[in-house]
Amino acid sequence: MTDLQKYPPHDRWHDWTELDAKAWPDKVERNYTLVPTTCFNCEAACGLLAYFDNETGAIAKIEGNPEHPASRGRNCAKGPATINQIYDNERIMYPLKQTGERGSGEWERISWDQALTELGGRIRTAFEEDRHNEVMYHVGRPGEDGYADRVLKAWGTDGHNSHTNICSSNARIGYQSWMGHDRPSSDFANAEVIFLISSHLEAGHYFNPHAQRIIEAQSKGATVICVDPRLSNTGSKADHWLPTWPGTEAFLCLSIAHLLLESGNWERDFVRRWVNWETFLAELYPNMPQTFDSVEAALKDHYSEYTPERAEYITGVSADQIREVAVIIGKHPTKFASHNWRAAGAGNEGGWQVARCLFFLNVLTGSVGTEGGTSGNGWNKFAAHQPKGAPPLPRWNELSWPQEFPLSYHEMSILLPHFLNEGRGKLDTYFSRVYNPIWTNPDGFTWLEALKDPKKVHCHVALTPTWSETSWFADYVLPMGVGAERHDVSSYETHAGRWIGFRQSVFRRYEEIKTGKPVSPHKRSHEFNPGEVWEENEFWIDLSWKIDPDGSMGIRQWF
Repeated sequence: MTDLQKYPPHDRWHDWTELDAKAWPDKVERNYTLVPTTCFNCEAACGLLAYFDNETGAIAKIEGNPEHPASRGRNCAKGPATINQIYDNERIMYPLKQTGERGSGEWERISWDQALTELGGRIRTAFEEDRHNEVMYHVGRPGEDGYADRVLKAWGTDGHNSHTNICSSNARIGYQSWMGHDRPSSDFANAEVIFLISSHLEAGHYFNPHAQRIIEAQSKGATVICVDPRLSNTGSKADHWLPTWPGTEAFLCLSIAHLLLESGNWERDFVRRWVNWETFLAELYPNMPQTFDSVEAALKDHYSEYTPERAEYITGVSADQIREVAVIIGKHPTKFASHNWRAAGAGNEGGWQVARCLFFLNVLTGSVGTEGGTSGNGWNKFAAHQPKGAPPLPRWNELSWPQEFPLSYHEMSILLPHFLNEGRGKLDTYFSRVYNPIWTNPDGFTWLEALKDPKKVHCHVALTPTWSETSWFADYVLPMGVGAERHDVSSYETHAGRWIGFRQSVFRRYEEIKTGKPVSPHKRSHEFNPGEVWEENEFWIDLSWKIDPDGSMGIRQWF
């Protein structure tokens, strides 16, 4: 009788045999070597296993890694789809240089050494002429923890720019204002009430690791509440679906807070110990006795206008349903796990108040840093120290963070082409990575105009595995690997546990396993990946050496 197993046991990863499903009904055995890495198709960094067919040397399939503490061998469709990316006939396989005008489509294949030499030379000249801030790295989804930022610091340039201001910045500042951490880490697995704003089971932040634990908690009796204008998959699986009008979620949260205060179902000891109630009383209720005994009356007065009836008028959710949900939340102190990221926070003016008001419910229920509650991301995220560190930055880049926006929480990246048009500066070398501003940003044609103008952007380098609207207008297109073709580390607050994932070039590792010998440290991953696909971290190291070949600029010492 066949011994059925969920996953190949770890001790057999280098010699695993199973039947070829495509050969059915014939029983054809295939022998595989399994090489682990982590997914790069969203920010959850779930574990993957690449199945190398030992007969062909090619990857036959990619499945989940059961040893990964967050994903536990379970993946959404994007993880196994990594194989489609690897063997995509239309992917960029070799370094390319534009020979005509940007956008002309006139490309020539060049070597990596040529790309490094030419880019290293122009960046070195910029640094020698004290034009450090004319070198900029603009990233969409980093997918790794901080190495690129370390590189820029070693170069002495304040050149990091991100897409965050049109992505998660609103939610981040809502959480930051409460606890200094700008992301939540929810212990869904042990929660008794799970309150989700947006569709976290299928499209939310870290949705696969989250979805597993949300459904597991629900199967154990937890109540799932979904706030989403549309009946998403999450809304359909929830015990309570609250379809608010877009942008009114903050009012809904404060209405629930109002009901918790009116019913007395709030955790006074937690608020007394951890909340700056003294400042609240001194600033807003100076005529009341400045003791904690005054806090309840003051809070009731402060949130008196957020009645369920008023919330029904504002949000479209019935007052009775709001009352029902508030009773459920009040019955489960310290076990309230909540989450908001983009969606309501990103898509509405004042959206940062959504996360701020949502976390207020965690505070009132004492569900902060508790089993089944919600913590700051630093509670569970493991940020490894860089082996050599990096020097402090001596410069400030006005093109990324202008002084007239002192309250902006992240770089004002959406305004970069406007600043260039205003003559505030120019860019000598502009790296775009996993970022397509011509398509993503609301004023794509402004980006198109700036990226086509060599007087504003002298050299544009697109670090990308695929073509995009933005990479088409680059001077260099340098192919960077997907999750199975690169080295970096990543750790995310997916659940109540701390872990770090190591992403690696599975082709390089397979070579070591196959030959039984370690690969020389002088070898690069593009020597093993399909075509000449490389990776950013090795690229940054080699480029840094080209910029400072003799160490006289003080850059090479960091690499």
